[in-house]
Amino acid sequence: MSLRLYDTSTRTVRAFEPLAEGRVGMYVCGATPQAAPHIGHLRSGVIYDVLLRWLRRSGYDVTFVRNVTDVDDKIIAVAAERGEPWFAVAEANQRVFTKGYDLLGCLPPTVEPRATGHVPEMVGLMRRLIDGGHAYATGGDVYFDVRSWADRYGRLSNQKPENMRSAGDTPNEDLKRDPLDFALWKGAKPGEPCWATPWGDGRPGWHLECSAMATRYLGAAFDIHGGGVDLIFPHHENEIAQSNAAGDPFARYWMHNGLLTVDGEKMSKSVGNVVLLPDLLGRARPVEIRYYLASAHYRSLMDYTGTALAEAVSAYQRIEGFVTRAAEVVGAGEPAPDLPADFTAALDDDLGVPQALAVVHETVRAGNNALASGDDGAVRAALAAVRAMTGVLGLDPLDGQWTQTGGDDLRPVVDALVAVALEQRQAARARKDYAAADTIRDRLTEAGIVVEDTPHGSRWELKRD
Repeated sequence: MSLRLYDTSTRTVRAFEPLAEGRVGMYVCGATPQAAPHIGHLRSGVIYDVLLRWLRRSGYDVTFVRNVTDVDDKIIAVAAERGEPWFAVAEANQRVFTKGYDLLGCLPPTVEPRATGHVPEMVGLMRRLIDGGHAYATGGDVYFDVRSWADRYGRLSNQKPENMRSAGDTPNEDLKRDPLDFALWKGAKPGEPCWATPWGDGRPGWHLECSAMATRYLGAAFDIHGGGVDLIFPHHENEIAQSNAAGDPFARYWMHNGLLTVDGEKMSKSVGNVVLLPDLLGRARPVEIRYYLASAHYRSLMDYTGTALAEAVSAYQRIEGFVTRAAEVVGAGEPAPDLPADFTAALDDDLGVPQALAVVHETVRAGNNALASGDDGAVRAALAAVRAMTGVLGLDPLDGQWTQTGGDDLRPVVDALVAVALEQRQAARARKDYAAADTIRDRLTEAGIVVEDTPHGSRWELKRD
């Protein structure tokens, strides 16, 4: 079975057929960095990273574009409140986003364009729309004329224009021909950033920039456009309208990831339940956070709770425990060149990560049984398969992303000291001084070191909360 993806525009799961054989163009709406990333942003980053990895593993050459909306009403408001330049607010928060993505093992995009660097492309798009009778300029603003596209507007969100509310995206609503018209360009206001255009100084509208940047790097037609389900309307609906009206076929598949709530409630500053990356790092390692965020199906609503995160941590540690023990017995080896058929089928079926992880855990159980019976050949095969599957998901416990902790890593020192203690314990057991052996083990446990006796000798690991 080849890759099939749920396409929001048709509301069906469709066979994925790229425009060009062996190549994929993918655009994902990135951050508006008025604040640090919360858990919902991080989930989206991990989801599209898994998709990117699977496309590449499937043999595609992927051009991945993820934009940055670095000028926006919210950024300007935060900057005014803090008394800082708007660009400083955007830059500082974007760096935090990047660090967050990197920490969770997300591969970098091919290009990460910023809205402020693509005003010429936006001006060109507006000119095409105005010349085609689909946009108009007034009072320094430029608006898209929804009624000029009314027979096609609303298809992505499955709505009809007569049932829609005003766009409400500018204080100059009285200048619009119709309340549904949305701003392509916002006229300059005192103290706000602005750029020159033939219709007056101003700054980009939110929707215009994505159409301009997507087509700049991927062409007038490309394969996949992704983002959160909250972007379907109005953002993505407006992207389609302005791009199609200008004559660009635009995206062929629309993917949307589900939202993330916290203890059953929508995240909100007023409620005080916004979960940031530092909050998560106090409860789990980055690789465990990635496992948690990837574990639910990408289209599902995900509810964050401390219990759910703890369960994901335990699940990942079961995988990690097998990989560590198996590597000690048969060597780390290399990931298997071929993936289990059930794993491949799961990811090909609309990126079914939950089903794919079930295959991983089944293989881990078989590998643990092989370890217990001393079947090194079966251990080696299970280890190679688990590493191949977790590698596709960005979760291989032996990947350098997760095993390297920096130049100040004390693991070699601790390893040497624990080895001495374990030798003393083994010597005590050999002379049948079990009290002394138990005392050594208890002292190690108190220090946060868990000792496990195996047929191949004693092994240890740091205790995790």
